[in-house]
Amino acid sequence: MLSFYRLVVAIVDLYWWCLIIYVVLSWLIAFNIVNTYNKFVNAISGFLHRIIEPVLKPIRRIVPSLGGVDLAPLILLLLVFFVRNLLWEYWGSQIGRVGS
Repeated sequence: MLSFYRLVVAIVDLYWWCLIIYVVLSWLIAFNIVNTYNKFVNAISGFLHRIIEPVLKPIRRIVPSLGGVDLAPLILLLLVFFVRNLLWEYWGSQIGRVGS
């Protein structure tokens, strides 16, 4: 069970970092610091868009728009943090008791 817990936490952590990179990259693209005509940047941006946007769309439907500020990524970061802590409460504490 420890291996499965670690796998799930690693996937959640990887998604967390992908979301942070997606937000930073979107700022770099918006301020024209990074050019999307670059194939590498376009590939990274496209991949991150495909894995992050399906999760952000339902949040954007619920959260009102505040002009040019998009709070959906922040809410998703908090949700991912919550899921990671929830996993620890469910599995991590049980695994800690078994090991001791």
